[in-house]
Amino acid sequence: MTKGLALVNKYRVLIIFAALCLAAGIVSDSFLTVNNLLNVVRQVSITAIIAAGMTLIILIAGIDLSVGSVLAFTGAAAAGMIAAKLPLVVVLPATLLVGLLFGLVNGLFVTRWGIPSFITTLAVMVIARGMTLVYTKGYPVVVSNDAFRYIGNGKIAGVPLPIIIMLAVFALMYWVLRYTSFGRYIYAIGGNEEAARLSGIPVNTIKLAVFGIGGLLSALSAIIYTSRLMSAQPTAGTGIELDAIAAVIIGGTSLAGGRGGIVGTLFGALIMGILDNVLNLMNVSPFYQSIAKGLVILLAVLVDSKFSKIKTR
Repeated sequence: MTKGLALVNKYRVLIIFAALCLAAGIVSDSFLTVNNLLNVVRQVSITAIIAAGMTLIILIAGIDLSVGSVLAFTGAAAAGMIAAKLPLVVVLPATLLVGLLFGLVNGLFVTRWGIPSFITTLAVMVIARGMTLVYTKGYPVVVSNDAFRYIGNGKIAGVPLPIIIMLAVFALMYWVLRYTSFGRYIYAIGGNEEAARLSGIPVNTIKLAVFGIGGLLSALSAIIYTSRLMSAQPTAGTGIELDAIAAVIIGGTSLAGGRGGIVGTLFGALIMGILDNVLNLMNVSPFYQSIAKGLVILLAVLVDSKFSKIKTR
């Protein structure tokens, strides 16, 4: 019995994904069309890239609530630089650098002054959103640049570029977590931070780097998002931190840290995207969609707690 539950636990995200796809195909004839599936994955890509960074943060038993606001500010910064006619070779690295700096600020407060990541990133979330509103004065920043538009709207061999970027990010994160000492240190810190420190692992350096990566990937998502709309919205990214956290938890990464992986996060993000798509195809009110997503998050945490107890018996 326990072995069977352990097997279900190992592959539960794939089981949920397959069941949801089957149900979606039954309730909507439009779901399984190529165009719709590509559209779902393209829309998911922005949240999924942020969720990839969130996975690393949660693996060290941290949290980052600022990713949505960082997306908004870095997107506005990118739009402002493009509007000022700066070349993309300057705009793109500068935007990523701004996101990296936000992440490092989060990490610095967590590691140097010992402020819990929940409090730190909550404060940075408010600050970054306020900076966005000050910079944009509450209005969208519209841009016009064909090369920039291609990032969010272009295709390579028929596959939307945002999907290719997303898959490249996940492939890189998979390699980092599975085959590098940095990845092993992340799991060690999440499993037992004090034991990791006593083992000689540079805990604060790793945690600082992880938060930096989270900020960097938020900026990458901002580039795709702003390119897709060809404008920077001051309200961009509102609530996306919850979707990213949900994707990570649904994917099997424990909020307690030290257990989980990047592949599960990808499927978790796809599950959230499919749920949104099916509800839209069924013309369900956005208000009810929010309720459904909240219930999914609660169910994911409940299942994670249940299987964690089974594993430790």
